[in-house]
Amino acid sequence: MPKVRETLGTAPGTGPGSTPEKIKGDKPWMFRTYAGHSTAAASNALYRTNLARGQTGLSVAFDLPTQTGYDADHPLARGEVGKVGVPVGHLGDMRALFADIPLERMNTSMTINATAPWLLALYVAAAEEQGIARDRLSGTTQNDILKEYLSRGTHIFPPAPSMRLITDTIAFAYREVPKWNPINVCSYHLQEAGATPVQELAFALANAIAVLDAVKNAGQVPEADFAAVVGRISFFVNAGVRFVTEICKMRAFARMWDEICRARYGVEDPKLRRFRYGVQVNSLGLTEQQPENNVYRILLEMLAVTLSKDARARAVQLPAWNEALGLPRPWDQQWSLRLQQIVAYETDLLEYADIFDGSHAIEAKVQALMEEAGEELARIEDMGGAVAAIDSAYMKERLVESNARRLAAIEAGEQTVVGVNAYNETAPSPLTGGADGGFMAVDPAVEAEQIARLRAWREARDNGAVATALAELKAAAGQDRNIMEPSIACARAGVTTGEWAESLRGVFGEYRAPTGVAHAAAVSNSGAQELEEIRARVTEVSARLGRRLKMLVGKPGLDGHSNGAEQIAVRARDAGFEVVYEGIRLTPAQIAEAALEEGVHVVGLSVLSGSHVPLVGEVIERMAKAGLGEIPVVVGGIIPPDDAAALRQAGVADVFTPKDYDLTAILSDIVEIVVRANREAA
Repeated sequence: MPKVRETLGTAPGTGPGSTPEKIKGDKPWMFRTYAGHSTAAASNALYRTNLARGQTGLSVAFDLPTQTGYDADHPLARGEVGKVGVPVGHLGDMRALFADIPLERMNTSMTINATAPWLLALYVAAAEEQGIARDRLSGTTQNDILKEYLSRGTHIFPPAPSMRLITDTIAFAYREVPKWNPINVCSYHLQEAGATPVQELAFALANAIAVLDAVKNAGQVPEADFAAVVGRISFFVNAGVRFVTEICKMRAFARMWDEICRARYGVEDPKLRRFRYGVQVNSLGLTEQQPENNVYRILLEMLAVTLSKDARARAVQLPAWNEALGLPRPWDQQWSLRLQQIVAYETDLLEYADIFDGSHAIEAKVQALMEEAGEELARIEDMGGAVAAIDSAYMKERLVESNARRLAAIEAGEQTVVGVNAYNETAPSPLTGGADGGFMAVDPAVEAEQIARLRAWREARDNGAVATALAELKAAAGQDRNIMEPSIACARAGVTTGEWAESLRGVFGEYRAPTGVAHAAAVSNSGAQELEEIRARVTEVSARLGRRLKMLVGKPGLDGHSNGAEQIAVRARDAGFEVVYEGIRLTPAQIAEAALEEGVHVVGLSVLSGSHVPLVGEVIERMAKAGLGEIPVVVGGIIPPDDAAALRQAGVADVFTPKDYDLTAILSDIVEIVVRANREAA
């Protein structure tokens, strides 16, 4: 493979592959693929391969321990290391991740939030080791903790100190790394959590306002420089398959942001008011059934953010067709990259002014979205802003309700999903027929190897320097000083990700976000007959057992994607179950203890990070030791057939995957599982 330094930054048609020599009209957006897995070295090889194939920017996926501030040998990291991204535990890992990649010529996006200051510190330290001054670096840290409380769940600290860390990062970056986007206000995961287009607009803009108000009030940025800070704010959005609505949503975003910047913050330069955004199109809509159809969905969703010149994405990363099955292989990522290149280089898309100007239908939809989003934004402002609306669970409850409406519409056939609730007939797919099942699995040995490297790193470093650097970090946090320079000093001293986060936990504490389940309303009459039937069955079984049927819904490990667990909890409640759901990030020991204390009849576990086998296995072992071996356990998640068989062999009563979209049917199955378990126990 050619060295990256020989192929990066070349003009189209002069580098590897066969891109045109000249592009008419606009330049294309930045081509990214969201990637990272197993180890820093393996991820580095993948990055260099993708860059050689024409990718023009990096987008780094970190594993859950890195995102939530744990070292690979922490108990909560068990089963999670290297699964949904690359583990970065210290400066050595960051060096390996970007080895032979010239960072001064790279635009690097890092999907990192609670630990964003730390990963930026490691990146700056690694670049300076390469001899690259920090002011030459360009890229993005997502750094939007507010949406983590609402969707992905990788938060660590309470909202107030989390906002302070965002402010520190922004104030540092605008001075020291002026080409860096220090925050990517993220509506992507809001849509994944169920947000409607109106909620995406309102919630994301409310979050951006909360951040800018915090920066303004913190006093770290002089008034004269504030407009420049506003100009560095970027956004990361989602695009669903209803691409006309999505086009209108993006045009509405651009207009509303321009008005907020002008009217609220007094930004006069229109360039600094520009809505700058990157996008990954909707992974939520990818289907396990007939997964080859996902290619068409991805293309249509990409058109939503590229067709409208006046609201075109600055960077695009596309999921692979098989992400509902498991981790994409390098070839699958290449296929998504080629889709971008075909649209940019083979079509005439970039040769025209905005093709929607003057469209009455588009303009009417844009205005309707702006009006509704403005009303929702005003409601949030009346509550005291985004942070208050998160603390009160208002925003989370609205997301849970809208996601429930979406799922109910699919169940009832009111919303067609081809291959799922319509047109189910299919021949076997040759794309998934190989020995690997059509996706890549992370070697279980990766975790032990990462732990060994981590321990070797700790043994080789100067622990006195580490202690000094950590003491200065804690002092800066406690004294309300900017923590970025102390964090960079920690990186150079050899501090680990877990040590950095643990030091700040000692100052700021930890936070469990509202689940939004307790007060979420039953929102649809779709399937009312089926729901009444299961209610009657739950009442009948409860009477036979002598008390209300009780279900524990648990999320073991660090996976914070709680949508599925929330929807099962809400539907189970509406079906008459007594439901115990305490949110995300529970250890197997905590789940087994809750099952014992609550006296539940069934335990439902949700894992979407690929760590289901070790985590579920440990829950079952601990339940057996606690004398709960007769209580059935069911599991939901992205679980390949071989893993599903292994879970059943370990004692799991049933396994549900994304193809099982009918929640009422799932609960009906669970009721019968409880009946059988109690009959056998008797």
